[in-house]
Amino acid sequence: MIADGSEDEEKWLAAGAAAFKQNAFYMQRAIDSNNLKDALKYSAQMLSELRTSKLSPHKYYDLYMRAFDELRKLEIFFMEETRRGCSVIELYELVQHAGNILPRLYLLCTAGSVYIKTKEAPAKEILKDLVEMCRGIQHPLRGLFLRSYLAQISRDKLPDIGSEYEGDADTVTDAVEFVLLNFTEMNKLWVRMQHQGPAREKERREKERGELRDLVGKNLHVLSQLEGVDLDMYRDTVLPRVLEQIVNCRDEIAQYYLIDCIIQVFPDDYHLQTLDVLLGACPQLQPSVDIMTVLSRLMERLSNYAALNAEVLPYFLQVEAFSKLNNAIGKVIEAQEDMPILSAVTLYSSLLKFTLHVHPDRLDYADQVLGSCVKQLSGKGKIDDTRATKELVSLLSAPLEKYNDVVTALKLTNYPLVVEYLDTETKRIMATVIIRSIMKNNTLITTAEKVEALFELIKGLINDLDEPQGLEVDEDDFEEEQNSVARLIHMLYNDDPEEMFKIVSILKKHFLTGGPKRLKFTIPPLVVSTLKLIRRLPVEGDNPFGKEASVTATKIFQFLNQIIEALPNVPSPDLAFRLYLQCAEAANKCDEEPIAYEFFTQAYILYEEEISDSKAQVTALQLIIGTLQRMHVFGVENRDTLTHKATGYSAKLLKKPDQCRAVYACSHLFWLEDRETIQDGERVLLCLKRALKIANSAQQMANTARGSTGSVTLFIEILNKYLYFYQKGVPQITVESVESLIKLIKNEESMPSDPSAESFFASTLQFMEFEKQKEGAIGERYQEIKV
Repeated sequence: MIADGSEDEEKWLAAGAAAFKQNAFYMQRAIDSNNLKDALKYSAQMLSELRTSKLSPHKYYDLYMRAFDELRKLEIFFMEETRRGCSVIELYELVQHAGNILPRLYLLCTAGSVYIKTKEAPAKEILKDLVEMCRGIQHPLRGLFLRSYLAQISRDKLPDIGSEYEGDADTVTDAVEFVLLNFTEMNKLWVRMQHQGPAREKERREKERGELRDLVGKNLHVLSQLEGVDLDMYRDTVLPRVLEQIVNCRDEIAQYYLIDCIIQVFPDDYHLQTLDVLLGACPQLQPSVDIMTVLSRLMERLSNYAALNAEVLPYFLQVEAFSKLNNAIGKVIEAQEDMPILSAVTLYSSLLKFTLHVHPDRLDYADQVLGSCVKQLSGKGKIDDTRATKELVSLLSAPLEKYNDVVTALKLTNYPLVVEYLDTETKRIMATVIIRSIMKNNTLITTAEKVEALFELIKGLINDLDEPQGLEVDEDDFEEEQNSVARLIHMLYNDDPEEMFKIVSILKKHFLTGGPKRLKFTIPPLVVSTLKLIRRLPVEGDNPFGKEASVTATKIFQFLNQIIEALPNVPSPDLAFRLYLQCAEAANKCDEEPIAYEFFTQAYILYEEEISDSKAQVTALQLIIGTLQRMHVFGVENRDTLTHKATGYSAKLLKKPDQCRAVYACSHLFWLEDRETIQDGERVLLCLKRALKIANSAQQMANTARGSTGSVTLFIEILNKYLYFYQKGVPQITVESVESLIKLIKNEESMPSDPSAESFFASTLQFMEFEKQKEGAIGERYQEIKV
């Protein structure tokens, strides 16, 4: 054997391997010569190299595998010797003459394997003898590898059902007893490693134990592969014995690994039928054991089992799997008073996912899990552990992902209570997850009660009252969040006007108290949703709710006015201006003249007091003219007042071209083809002449400023307006006025220098020629114009 020394590990391994190789060579030569005595001699010397205590488990394994390969050759030689007449009993006794106990036991296991193969004695007797004899090695590392060798060579010789070694004297019970006994002894050796050596080397020892754990776990794998280990034997013998050893060893590493081994190697239906036994051991484990991961893996396995085998779902109810898991988690948390909040939340998250997979129809189970989680979180305030927060979001997302329906999640009474334990930032993230789920699945929220519950869940996006001072929010993220809230509004819908009005009233309450910076995102879709409600109001005289309970157009328009009034303070006057005009048009369709006039008045006030940018004024004036043109509800007095204001605004625009275009656009306010009461040709002509005057003034100003004739484009635009009204039959627009304008444009010197204007004018003339080709009154009218 290698003498003790202080050389490094590599040199020890190299020296051991060299001696091992030399003795293996002589052993092989003795085997080739059929010399049993020398074969035993050199094999014992070879195996003596395994007595070293200088190698780490990793290096020792290298040496062990060399020995394993050579022992396979020796086993074959022993078998051939028995065929040549050597008594296997004598051989079994002969190998025990080796001087050192470790080589002796390796040789004894090898001979024992041959002994079993010859069937000259019951397999159980030999296996029992071998497993007991191996107690002679109590050094943890050497003992583990010795028993690992015993497990390997005996694996195919166990008296299992259907095995050639099964008989009257040998049953599967004997095989189970042998494996359990070997497992127990191996675990004791493995645990003992933790307590050898100084405390400063604890980390190194734990690493070495991690490298050796598979040697112990293979015993459980062997048990799971035995045909004779049915559910009854597993429940009555195997599981209790294994759990007893796991609990009694009181070792954190062993308990965690072996419980996980049980979950991984035995069949899912066995776990289902023995849940109470397995879970009963969990509270008895050491407090430092990561029971969170173990139970999570168990629930994950059972969930997958249920997902792949729908026919087993009744058994989950039959064995009360949910109740057992829920109770076990409660007991584990109670037993481990210092359990981190992350572990507790992870356990409940796994239990909820298990419940949703196995019992998707039992919302009471899911709510019970959430309630247990709330109970565990109570008194802890906002969670500041990042990983725990992430796991809590995973727990809250599980019902959304399973049901693809937020409405179902809203039925869980404890759901919003769990959300309360999230910090402000995470509440925003969770709210975004909820909204995305609604949009992805096109989920309609149809009652005011559910809308209220939903907005309690997503208040992180619609309310900034509880945000910490100084918290900076990325503007792009903020806009994306608020746009998602705006899209959500269109998913809140009910055909019943009364219920829909309740819904929009709830939205108003939340939005107006949610801070001014959000209003420009949330008010417009709320206005649009409310305007849609107006279109669905019952026809007068056909209201099933009665006059008192009815939602009237007047009431809704008052509601709209209240929410739009908040926008100029944001400030978003342009947005409020547009919404007032939209509401005016809606009032027009409802024949509500006073309300329509009030909305127009509000729009005009905003135009005068808030909209000062010249480009914004042009755009706003175009909207005023376009909306006013479509209004039919106004009487003569109100219409004249609004029209007069619009024309007055047109003349006050900053730039002459803008003035010109606004003035000729106002001409449309005095001639509506489908309304004889609004056909004032004189005022149409007056607008067009005023536009010509302004265009001429603009051209002169351009000539003065730049020293060249201004663009003729404005004249061509006015010509097109002349042609429009001429075609509509406005008496005041005569052939002479059109011809004189065409002549004026042709005489402009700037035309050749402005290709776009020249092209525009050519297109206009081409249009006139096209109209002349038509038959009927239009063609005849255009024939009168001489170009």
